[in-house]
Amino acid sequence: MAADAQETTSSGGPKHVAIIMDGNGRWAQSRGRPRLFGHKAGAQRVRDIVNACPDLGVRYLTIFAFSTENWKRTQAEVSGLMALFRLYIVREARALHAEGVRVRFIGDRIRLDEKLVTMMDELELLTAGNDRVHLTIALNYGGRDEVTRAAKRLAYEIEQGRLSHKDVDAETLSRFLDTHVLPDPDLVIRTSGEARISNFLLWQSAYAEYEFVDTLWPDFTPEEFARVCASYAQRDRRFGAVKA
Repeated sequence: MAADAQETTSSGGPKHVAIIMDGNGRWAQSRGRPRLFGHKAGAQRVRDIVNACPDLGVRYLTIFAFSTENWKRTQAEVSGLMALFRLYIVREARALHAEGVRVRFIGDRIRLDEKLVTMMDELELLTAGNDRVHLTIALNYGGRDEVTRAAKRLAYEIEQGRLSHKDVDAETLSRFLDTHVLPDPDLVIRTSGEARISNFLLWQSAYAEYEFVDTLWPDFTPEEFARVCASYAQRDRRFGAVKA
């Protein structure tokens, strides 16, 4: 990942931005509407932010859509969100493909319904040849869960004799993560005024810059996104070194 870090530093702006899209429910409730109304508005906002990426030099965008902890919400909200994910894929697949967006999903798919998983697979296949923007959607994702699953796969490789425990280091474990084909995020944004990372990309964000903004996700415009990216470019990123 060092090469990606060097590229980011030399070009100024972030190449990989990860976003915790928080505040949909509060946005809806402040308007006297049900929480799912806010999630629908939030899904529409994703399109605007994806479209803004090329002009800002952002090649990788990773969004937190549904966490492993979100199953604790009411059954009505969870069911509504799953239906919304299916609808999003149906409505956005052709547009994303036409815009040169490559879509990937990370997270544990075992708990997701079969129809949704099939749609996810089909969207990944449809956009596999695209390279303008790499959109990664974290669905039933948790950072600790991801590292746990990676450790299990790593342990299995050792058990099968395909890998020696002596060869295990941070780079080895990284190869078993959901994000193994992606560079680490340069910038992590959380909307809605909350200042926590909520189990998102724990391993990958070790050297990421963070920006916590008060704006609720449905109100997070491409203009504000551009301002945050510009602010990132002013930060002094040394990756543990001392500036000469």
